[in-house]
Amino acid sequence: MPSLHTAERVSNRDASDNYVFQRSILAYREAATLVSGDVLEIGTGMGYGIEVVAPAAARFVTVDKSVPALPAPLPANAAFRPMTVPPIDFPDASFDCVISFQVIEHIERDKEFVREVSRVLRPGGRFVVTTPNAPMSLTRNPWHVREYTAQQLFDLLHGSFSEVERRGVFGNERVMEYYAANKASVERITRFDPLDLQHRLPAWMLRLPYDILNRLNRRRLLADNRTLTSSITMEDYRVGPCEEGCFDLFYIAYK
Repeated sequence: MPSLHTAERVSNRDASDNYVFQRSILAYREAATLVSGDVLEIGTGMGYGIEVVAPAAARFVTVDKSVPALPAPLPANAAFRPMTVPPIDFPDASFDCVISFQVIEHIERDKEFVREVSRVLRPGGRFVVTTPNAPMSLTRNPWHVREYTAQQLFDLLHGSFSEVERRGVFGNERVMEYYAANKASVERITRFDPLDLQHRLPAWMLRLPYDILNRLNRRRLLADNRTLTSSITMEDYRVGPCEEGCFDLFYIAYK
């Protein structure tokens, strides 16, 4: 069996990640239509967004607390810096746009994080952020400090930005078929937790078993539904006005 790795960082190198990977790529494609000038990415992840967004920027800087296996060579206008946020180690008004995908749910001091993003943005700048839509989560993710409802994320961003545009990432019938299969599989696993320990135990105790079960679950879904899992593409997702049933919140905050 291939080695098990955390399901928090997805890539196109593991076919069982395809359902999530295609949704992640859509966010970058959408962001590339929204950014310009000097762009900061917070949360490099596996680095696959660099080649998507960097061409839309005059200068592209991406930061992450971990050093990823970056594409080589990097685009001429792109640079990576190791950084743990908050704070964000750049001067005031350094960037025209900031993007951050599937990161804010991992940050304990989220209000400080949002204030720091606003600080490093120039007047008129925009912050493009995605995070899981809490009502669509199937189980507790112990790697997440919290997950947000649509209103909670709006309130958080509106505290530091003058305007917040609310969008969401949705899936078509093919995506929803996979989601239903995933939900049924997760329910089969969680029936062995009648005491609801997933919500009672501290997060650190749950991370390793969560990673193992999540990865095994994705691979079981791939084995049982290979055609469906492999056939999902970026075009099976769309970004539209935020409504009930979106998988991710996709918000644009304006300074």
